[in-house]
Amino acid sequence: MNLSTASVTVRFGAVAALHDVSLEIASGERRALIGPNGAGKTTLFDVITGARRPTSGRVRLADADVTHLSTWRRARLGLARTFQRSALFPTLTTAENLALAVRARMQMGWRIWPSRLEREVAAEVSLRLDAAGLTLLARRPAGTLAHGEQRALEIELALARRPRLLLLDEPMAGLSGAERQAAVSRLRSLPEQVTLVLVEHDLDVVFAVAQRISVLDHGVLIADGTPAEIRADRRVQEVYLGGTD
Repeated sequence: MNLSTASVTVRFGAVAALHDVSLEIASGERRALIGPNGAGKTTLFDVITGARRPTSGRVRLADADVTHLSTWRRARLGLARTFQRSALFPTLTTAENLALAVRARMQMGWRIWPSRLEREVAAEVSLRLDAAGLTLLARRPAGTLAHGEQRALEIELALARRPRLLLLDEPMAGLSGAERQAAVSRLRSLPEQVTLVLVEHDLDVVFAVAQRISVLDHGVLIADGTPAEIRADRRVQEVYLGGTD
C-alpha cells in the first residue's frame, strides 16, 4: 500500500506541531521517520492513522483520500500501528492475545465448540509465537512478560492483522542488544508487499532496516533520502546526528 501526505499541518493554538509536511512512500517500501524529541513524528503517525485530524493538508492511502476517514475505516484498508506504550491485554496469556488479533482479522466471535476456523487460529498463533521467539511463553500472562518480550508480542499482534501498511512507533525502545537484533531480523523478514514506516531513535536500527529516511525537526520536514544521503546531509548532522568533525 502506498502512502502520501500533502502539505499536512497540525496546529495547537499558535504552535505548529507539523508544518506543511509532504511525503511519498511507495508500496512495499521500508521508510524510517527520525528526528529529535518533539519533532512531530508521533503526531504525524496520529494523522496518518486518523487519530488526529490535520489543521490542513491531505492523507492518501492506496491512492484514495482518507483525510476524513475514521481510524477503524483506515484499519479496514490494511493499516496497522503499534504505540510507544503497551496496548496488550495484561491478564490474558501471550497466546490468547495473539488469538484475539487473529480472530479480529477473521471477524470471528467466540465459539464454544472446536471448528475448522478454531484450528486455523491455533495453527497461526503457533506460527506467530515461533516467529516472535515466544513459544515458551505462550501460557504466560502478557503483563508478566519482560519489556522486550512485550514489544515482540506487540509487533506480532500488528502483523497478525496482515496489514498492507505497518506503522511502528519506537519498537526498539528499552530492548537489549540481543532483542534488537531479533526485532531487526523480524522486520527484515516481512513480506515484500507490506509497506513499513518506522519511528525509531536507534540509528543503527534505522540504517539497517530503512530504504529511505525522512527527517523532522520542529514539525518541519528537513530532509528525505536514502540512508547514504541522510548520513551526508549537513543539516541533519547539525540537528540530529551530533554535528560534523
